[in-house]
Order: sequence, then structure tokens, then C-alpha cells
Amino acid sequence: MRYKLTFAAGLALGYVLGTHAGRERYEQLKKSARQVAQNPAVRNTAETAAQQSRQYAGKAYHAVSEKMGDRVPDSVAQRVRSLRDRNTNGTGGDDWGTSNT
Repeated sequence: MRYKLTFAAGLALGYVLGTHAGRERYEQLKKSARQVAQNPAVRNTAETAAQQSRQYAGKAYHAVSEKMGDRVPDSVAQRVRSLRDRNTNGTGGDDWGTSNT
């Protein structure tokens, strides 16, 4: 019972202190996060990481499929083939609307 009361008191104190600076600080953090996300260097790095992860996923698929043989489900194999075909045909985008630049 003592721990429940201590927890409830801490929760109430945290709520009161959090709401004191709450909305203003939240807006500051949101603005900062938006600025970082819109930075061209950050965007390029994120797109490069996404492109590299797609390449590594393809390599991993080949390594696994060589060892697994026909045990890879057809749905997975078809999805990987469609992604590979789409990327080699030069569409340059993925399901999230980013480019491969």
C-alpha cells in the first residue's frame, strides 16, 4: 500500500510539474525536430541509409534463399522480385515516397 501511495504521489507531482512547462516546451521540441528533419544533410543521409538497407536486404535474401532453397514462401519471393524489378527499372522510389538519390 505504501508503494502505491508513493507512486500515486510521484505521478501527481510529475503531472503538475509537467503541465507547468508542458505546452511551450512541447512546441519548442516539435519545432526543433521539424528543423532537423528538413535539413538537407539529414534527409540525404536518411535516403542513403534507406537505399543501402534495401541493397543489404537483397543480399541477405540471396544468401538465405541459397541456403533455404525452395523453403522461402512464395509471397516473400514475389515481393522481393517486384521490389528488385522496380528499382532496376529506374522508378527510383519506394513505398514511402523517398527517392534513391
